[in-house]
Amino acid sequence: MRSQRISQGFVITTAAAAAAALMLTACGPSQSQTPGTTEPGTTSASPATTSASQTPSQTPSSLTSTSTPAGQALCKAGTLAATTDATGGGAAGSVYMKLILTNTGTEPCLLRGFPGVSLANDAAGAPIGAPAKRDEAMPAADVLLAPGQAGSAVLRYTQAGNYSDCTMVDAAGYRIYPPEDTASLFLAQPTQACSNAGIELLTIGAFQPA
Repeated sequence: MRSQRISQGFVITTAAAAAAALMLTACGPSQSQTPGTTEPGTTSASPATTSASQTPSQTPSSLTSTSTPAGQALCKAGTLAATTDATGGGAAGSVYMKLILTNTGTEPCLLRGFPGVSLANDAAGAPIGAPAKRDEAMPAADVLLAPGQAGSAVLRYTQAGNYSDCTMVDAAGYRIYPPEDTASLFLAQPTQACSNAGIELLTIGAFQPA
């Protein structure tokens, strides 16, 4: 009888130990999930921070798109009047003058760059000799002309008599093409020209404010 009691006591002790082990095992996974739950929360916060840092970078592009000014129309021959001012003097057989274009229209317009200039025998006639060569000593500038305002470019005329090989003819004046225009103005100013195109009597500068 005594040995039987000891055996039953051992069986009870073993069953209690097994039950305790099962309880520990059940508690183990629930505790290990606690750090795992925190990590997704931390990861999901990162995209929110990144998107906020991108917001300021969108501001300059939106400002740039609204700050471009509208273009200004170029001056055309139909709304310009041409004159010259010969007070520039002369040197070595050359005469310097200002070629002046005045806006006779009702809207502002823009003179940009160099005019085309040549000598001609009348208002409808063909050019005589070589056209004016560009003098790029002064940089081209955009000259905005309100109605009644003028821009000027320095025009140099070299005396035809300076060239021994010049085939001299009479010219009635200057044919003038505003920059980027195919129509022209005629400025009556009789002078001598060379019909041979190899001789350049004229040079022209870029327009500047008058």
